Amino acid sequence: MAVAGRASATGTAGWVFFDRGLVDAAAALEALTGEPVLAGLARHHRYHRRVFLTPPWPEIYAQEPERRHGIEAAVAEYERLLRVYPSLGYEVVVLPKVPVAERAGLVLDALSGVSGP
Repeated sequence: MAVAGRASATGTAGWVFFDRGLVDAAAALEALTGEPVLAGLARHHRYHRRVFLTPPWPEIYAQEPERRHGIEAAVAEYERLLRVYPSLGYEVVVLPKVPVAERAGLVLDALSGVSGP
């Protein structure tokens, strides 16, 4: 699904943001199975060099149909991604725990004057 989502955005004008991507999925698969899938997939399917991560926020975290795992799993995944993205050559920007509009502004400010991938 991550490959299809990325392919559907090809040729789109302006910035395209993914809530989850191929790296996230491959990192989870690798952690679950031990199979080394990250390096090959990530090499052939690059995203912009700057990746924005939001840390789990226990005060507002809620399990729901789309988010079936608990806060402990979310923290483990976040910590894994903090290691994985830089190991693949990405620059990670950790967003602060502020309201959504403020976070969106921080992302757009960080991308101001930056070219695409």
